[in-house]
Formats: sequence, structure tokens, C-alpha cells
Amino acid sequence: MVRRPLGNHHHGPDTLLVTPDTTQTGSVTAETENDQHHLLTLIKGARVVLWDFDGPICRLFARHSADGVASDLVSWLESRGLHGLLTETERESLDPQVVLRAVDRRHPGSDLVAELEERLTHEELRAASSAMPTPYADPLIRTWSAVGSRLAITTNNSPRVVRKYLESRGLVGCFAPHIYGRTQELRHLKPDPHCLNQALNAMGTAPPDALMIGDTPPDREAAAGAGVPFLGYASNPRKAKILREAGADTVVESLEPVLRLLRG
Repeated sequence: MVRRPLGNHHHGPDTLLVTPDTTQTGSVTAETENDQHHLLTLIKGARVVLWDFDGPICRLFARHSADGVASDLVSWLESRGLHGLLTETERESLDPQVVLRAVDRRHPGSDLVAELEERLTHEELRAASSAMPTPYADPLIRTWSAVGSRLAITTNNSPRVVRKYLESRGLVGCFAPHIYGRTQELRHLKPDPHCLNQALNAMGTAPPDALMIGDTPPDREAAAGAGVPFLGYASNPRKAKILREAGADTVVESLEPVLRLLRG
């Protein structure tokens, strides 16, 4: 079975982008038979599907601002007299993962990092109660599980958070026990392929027989590092462009075409 290369090379017009309205239209975004073939090849080759969590499965911070969480972490550090620990760019990143990793680079394995990680997990757990499901994710997960593929979560979020959300949707049985997320060993976060390798080893699966679904360049980089084919999910054209520029060959702006092909 031929798969499209994972390498980070120049992408010309053959780069596949499947958008929500790529049905039987004559528009420039219409799926060609060739596009469907590439997507179908990825799907059919996947004995194991490794899902990123925040993005492909849900919007974790849909009603609980990630910007606010990052600001709170920065304020907490400053209240402890650690203002100088972060660069200006890191302080203004509005991404809690950036703040956490920056502190870990300077104080790896410290009590400070452990406490900061626990604070972030607490905020993620709060956010999980109001997370918004990604359109078509729930039926796609159930369908993929029903047709015999095995599913795992490979995420930079806390596995406690993932489990809480999946239980609220009745989906945890589709993944358990294969939920691989953030620990206090922050050097193992994606783009490091550690959590993907954990899943592959636990499930006894060779990398070419798996597929990763992710929505960020670190997801694609981790998949490439693990030797796993990658399907990019982008919730809008801007994110699709970022994924393509990061080397993703196959990007969908909706999970609906994946579900349609799987059911077909």
C-alpha cells in the first residue's frame, strides 16, 4: 500500500485539502477521485488510530479561556518572585503549555514544575466540563471502533482530563486503557514522539499500520518521528495552511468526509 511521504518538503498542488463542503460541487475545493483515494488509503491502512485530544476530539477551552489560564500561571509565578523566569515572548504567549515548558527547561524535574503542572491540570479539568465536541468526532470514534480498528489518545493534555471528557460522552470504552498524555516528564511532550511510541508498543502495532490525527505542527512532527502516517485536522483555513506548511500532506477541515468514507 502506497502512502504519501511524511517528510517536510515543498508542497505543490497535489497537497490534499478536504473541506466541509467538498461534496459533489464544481468548486476549486471539490474532492477529486484522487483526493478521496489518498484519504481512503490512510483510513484503510489504519489498524490503530492515534488521536490528539484538544482539537480533533473537542475544543477543550471552548468556554474556559486558555489565554486566561496562561495569564494565571504567569501571575502565580510572579507572585512567587519568579518574574524573570520567563522571557517577554513566553509571558505573552497566551498558551499555558508554552509557560509550563519554559519553566521546565530552566528547572527540569523540580517541585516548581510539578506544582505548575498540577495547576494546569486543575484548570484543564475545569475546562473539560464545558468542552465543545468537535463536529463528527463522536460518531467517527464509535464507527472506527465498531469496524475493528483500535483507538488510542496521544496528547499533551493530562490523561485525567481526557478520561473525564470521554466518560462524559460515553466514549472512554473506545479508548481505554490506551490514553497517553502529559506527565511531569515534560521533555516527553510532543513534538517528541514518546506518547505515540508508548501507544504503539502497548498495542503491539508497527508504525506504518497506524494513523495519527492531529491539528498542530508538533502533532505532525511527532507522527513523523514515530514513523506514523498523519492526517491533519484543521477547524479553519488558517490552521489548514499552518499544517500544510509544516509538512502535512493530507488535511481535512471537517471529519465528515472521514466518517463518510469509513461508513462507505
